[in-house]
Amino acid sequence: MEFPFDTIAAAELDRLQTLHAPLTRAIRELIDAAVHTDADEATVREAHTAIEAAAGALGRSRRNGSRTLRQAETGLPVAWGNPVVGTRNPIAPPVLIEHENGHCWSEFDLGGAYEGPPGLVHGGICALILDHVLGEVVSEGLNKPYFTGTLTCRYLRGTPLGRLRVEADVERTEGVKAFARGTLSDADGVTVEAEGVFIMPAWARENR
Repeated sequence: MEFPFDTIAAAELDRLQTLHAPLTRAIRELIDAAVHTDADEATVREAHTAIEAAAGALGRSRRNGSRTLRQAETGLPVAWGNPVVGTRNPIAPPVLIEHENGHCWSEFDLGGAYEGPPGLVHGGICALILDHVLGEVVSEGLNKPYFTGTLTCRYLRGTPLGRLRVEADVERTEGVKAFARGTLSDADGVTVEAEGVFIMPAWARENR
């Protein structure tokens, strides 16, 4: 059965994006500041009190369940809470993905909040980003429903924090399966290679 997404009109989507995007950016900056701060005890305690107050204010009215909606005019999903591209998720870098003829790419920055080994991106974050971007390319920008079946990553070397590029291509499709390949790179070349198999869920197959 297809997921029962609530719908949202384009005008209301634009209004909420305009309202919440600055908040998300501010929280993203807060996360980075929390990772890197060397503030004194009084400053940390003051910030702690202020952050708890803000969390309490935002938490007084909340929507439980999935944060994914469907745009009324296009039918496309609006993945506000997605940890890679979600515009209302401050842990998302975010990765803004470009599409063209079965190929997609993005350039983005990863800072200290994504660190694993010193100075390097956590390997799980690399896999997370590649999983999402491979899924984006096989789904033609989320126009078709595909779920990850398998994802295989080959780590060629450590991925440095900073400016990175991710790319993905559709390799082929076989029935309800789509196969994709992708890479994560820094200025010196590829750091991680990935290949994935994505499966169209049963509820979507009769309409394909």
